[in-house]
Amino acid sequence: MTIKDIDQEELRHNVVASARAARVLGVPVILTSTAPDIFGPTLPELTEALPDIENIERTIINAWEDPKVRQAIKETGRRKVLFSALTTHVCLAFPSISAASEGYDAFALLDSSGTWNDTLRLSAVAQMQQAGVIISSGLAAFIEMVHDNANPIAPKVYSALDLPGGKSLSQLLRGKA
Repeated sequence: MTIKDIDQEELRHNVVASARAARVLGVPVILTSTAPDIFGPTLPELTEALPDIENIERTIINAWEDPKVRQAIKETGRRKVLFSALTTHVCLAFPSISAASEGYDAFALLDSSGTWNDTLRLSAVAQMQQAGVIISSGLAAFIEMVHDNANPIAPKVYSALDLPGGKSLSQLLRGKA
């Protein structure tokens, strides 16, 4: 089965855009992949957007339970963690729920995740919400980090997010529209 609840090209775009925006904002990024010989390689455009980030290959389904992943998150010193993952009902839900249960502010970025049908999506969102995970999107999370459109980094973030109409928004913020 493939991802069906979000257009696959939109999903690819959102994942890469979130990675680029995180880099612009200086947000630490931890990249993992689960059993690439079974599920395939990491998106090439994602690894291109994160050229100096090590891809932690793992076999453990819940990324939070992988010691290398947990250590990488701990080393960031951050208590707010944004999660993005290929499948909403497993790869996004499991680690975000685990992180929330350990006192982290866990954010599940739904625009950077997908699943096979609405039932899986709805049940995953309900489980995450019940566990205290904050349901969001990369788009909202990174724009919230900009905080003020007068912030000089705002045009760079909007450009990284590659928003529909983002070029004109960027130009407007720079006073060039």
